[in-house]
Amino acid sequence: MRGFLPSYYSDAKVMSAEARAMLDVYDDPSEQRSLSLDDTSSAEESPEDTRLSLETSIDAIPYIGQRFVTHDAAYEFYSEYAKRCGFSIRRHRTEGKDGIGKGLTRRYFVCHRAGNTPTKAPNDSKPQRNRKSSRCGCQAYMRISKSTDMGVTEWRVTGFSNHHNHELLEPNQVRFLPAYRTISDADKNRILMFAKSGISVQQMMRLMELEKCVEPGYLPFTEKDVRNLIQSFKKVDQDEESIDLLKMCRNIKEKDPNFKYDFTIDADNRLENIAWSYSSSVQSYEIFGDAVVFDTTHRLTAFDMPLGIWVGMNNYGMPCFHGCVLLREENVRSFSWALKVFLSFMNGKAPQTILTDQNMCLREAIAIEMPSTRHALCIWLIVAKFPSWFNAVLGERYNDWKAEFYRLYNLESIEDFELGWREMVNSFGLHTNRHITNLFVFRSLWALPYLRNHFFGGMSTTGLSKSINAFIQRFLSAQTRLAHFIEQVAVAVDFRDQAGEHQTMQQNLQNICLKTGAPMEAHAAAVLTPYAFCKLQDELVMAAHYASFQMEEGCFLVRHHTKMDGGRKVIWIPREELLSCSCHMFEFSGILCRHALRVLSTLNCFQIPDRYLPIRWRRVNSLPSKLVQAAAASEQAEQVQALQSMVSALISEAAKSKERMDMASKEISILLSRIREQPISLHGSRDCVHRS
Repeated sequence: MRGFLPSYYSDAKVMSAEARAMLDVYDDPSEQRSLSLDDTSSAEESPEDTRLSLETSIDAIPYIGQRFVTHDAAYEFYSEYAKRCGFSIRRHRTEGKDGIGKGLTRRYFVCHRAGNTPTKAPNDSKPQRNRKSSRCGCQAYMRISKSTDMGVTEWRVTGFSNHHNHELLEPNQVRFLPAYRTISDADKNRILMFAKSGISVQQMMRLMELEKCVEPGYLPFTEKDVRNLIQSFKKVDQDEESIDLLKMCRNIKEKDPNFKYDFTIDADNRLENIAWSYSSSVQSYEIFGDAVVFDTTHRLTAFDMPLGIWVGMNNYGMPCFHGCVLLREENVRSFSWALKVFLSFMNGKAPQTILTDQNMCLREAIAIEMPSTRHALCIWLIVAKFPSWFNAVLGERYNDWKAEFYRLYNLESIEDFELGWREMVNSFGLHTNRHITNLFVFRSLWALPYLRNHFFGGMSTTGLSKSINAFIQRFLSAQTRLAHFIEQVAVAVDFRDQAGEHQTMQQNLQNICLKTGAPMEAHAAAVLTPYAFCKLQDELVMAAHYASFQMEEGCFLVRHHTKMDGGRKVIWIPREELLSCSCHMFEFSGILCRHALRVLSTLNCFQIPDRYLPIRWRRVNSLPSKLVQAAAASEQAEQVQALQSMVSALISEAAKSKERMDMASKEISILLSRIREQPISLHGSRDCVHRS
C-alpha cells in the first residue's frame, strides 16, 4: 500500500494500525504550511535510499530555469504538484544578500517530512505532550532564486529533487494532510451558528455533507478541524466575556423582574463566581424543592470553570430546573457561596435532601450552609464509575458482582446490608480494593438501608439520571461564549418546560384504569397525578395479597399471605389520623406502602387521609401554594377558581375522543405561548443584591 487511509474515512480499504498512527502524526501543528528555520538537513543532496515520486500524466512538473512572478506563485505551483504526487510541502530556509536591507534572494520549499524534530529541553512546570513527529529526513525540495533582468524581477527554479524516503499517499488520501484541510469563511460562519444552537460536531459534519452534496468523509476538513475551530471561538478575552455575561443577566432582569442572579468579584475586579435562577424555577422549587440534585460533575472547558446545576423532580415525574452556578474554584469557600446564594434565591427554604457527587469540599460546605438537610450521594454517578474500577479486577465475574451490589443496595435492614457486604467482599476477593473500602466507609451516604427514613421523591432512580443528563447535555454542547451559554440554558429550560407541559397534558388526558374497584383507589385517582397514582395503584394491588393482624390497639403486623413469620409493623393513631410503617416507603417516596394501605382497608377507610396525599404529587399544582393563597386573598380569587373549573371541564371534554385531545393540545400550546409573551408584574418581588 502506497498511502495511509484515515480511520474515519469510509472507503472499502482497511487501514493498518501502524498507518493510522502515522496519519495521526500529520496533525502535528509543526507540519502546517508555516515558515520553519529549525531544520538542519541539506536540501542539496539526495541519499541513495530514496523513492522516486509517483509519475503523473500532467505536464506541470518543476524544472530548472522555470520562472515565476513572485515566490508565493512558486510556492502555490509546487504545492499543487505535491498534492498530485501524494505529499505536502512547507517553507524552509530563506537566504538574502549580505548587508542590511538587501532583501530576500533565495527560498527553499521542502517536503513536509523533511528534517528531524529538534529535542526540546524538559520543562517541569509544563506538561510534555507525547506526540510523534512525521519528519523523517526526506530530502525532496525545490529551490528558487531571485533575479532581475532589464529591470523586471522574477524568481527562477535553481534546484529541484523529487526523491522521497517514505511512502506517498494515494490521491484520495492526501487530502487529509493538514496542509490541504481548509475551512472557508462561509463554512466557519455555518459552524459557529451550529455551535450556538447546541448541535454536536458529528451532526454538523452530516448536515454540511448533505448541504454540499458530498459523500460522507469527503468534506475538505475533518471533525478534529471543526473541534479545533470551535475551541478557537471560545478563546476570547475573559474580561470582555464577564462584561457581556453580566449585561445579559441585567437584560433578562429588566424583562423578568423575578429572574435572580448573584456574583462575586475578586481582588483584581474580575468575575469570580456567578449563579442564576429563572422565575419559573423559583416557583417550581416552592413545591418540588423537597429533594434536589446538585450536579457538579460538568465543566465549561472553554473557560475551565466548574458548572453546578440544581435539578428536581416535579409531580409528573419529570426533571425541573432550579438554578445554575459557575465557579472559578472547587473548594469549600466557593461551594459555600453557591449554596448560600441558592438559598437566598429560594427565599431561605432548604431542601430536605440534597444529592451530589463524591466531593469532600462540597460535603463540608453542605454541612455548614444546610445543616438540617440530609446529604446523600447520587447512586448513578457512583455506578457510572464501576467499569473503570472493577472490570479489569473482576473480569468475567464483573456482572455477577454488579448484580450482588444492587441486591445489597436495595436491602431494607442495615444489619442485613453489612453482613451481606462482608460476604460479598470475601466471595469476590476484594479485601484490598480501595474502591470497595471507600464505598463501605461512605455507605451511609448512598446505600438505601441508611436512607429510607429520608425523602428522596424518586430522585434515586437511574431513569431520572438519564433525563437529567439529556437536559444538561442540551446546553453543554453549545459552549461558545459565556453569554451564549446563559442563552442556551434559558432555551433548554424553556424547551424542558414546554416538553413537560406536553407530557403533563398527555398524562392528564389518558384514561385512568381502576384495577381494584376500591373507593380508596378512585379517590386517589382523582387527586394524584397519573405518574404518582400509578405508583400508589401498584401498592394497592399488592395490598390485597397481604394479611393484617392487630397486635394491640393501634398496632398491626402485616405480612404476605404465603409467609408464616416476619412482616412489617404498622402504627395507626385514629384521632390524629397518623399512619407509619416500618418499611418507611412513605417517608422515602411520598407514596403509601402496601402494608399501610392494607391496614386502612382493614379499618374500613374509604379515603386515604389527606396528609398521605402530598401536595407535591397532586394534580392541581400549576401555581406554588403561596401564589395560590395570595391570589385567593385578592380580587383575583374568583378568576383563579373559575380558571381551575374550566381546566377540569376542558380535560373532561377532551378525553372523550382522540380528535378532541389533539385539538385541545394544539390550542392550549398556542394559548400558553401567547401568555408567556405577556409581561410579569408581581409586586413585592425581591431583587438580588450583588455580593462582592
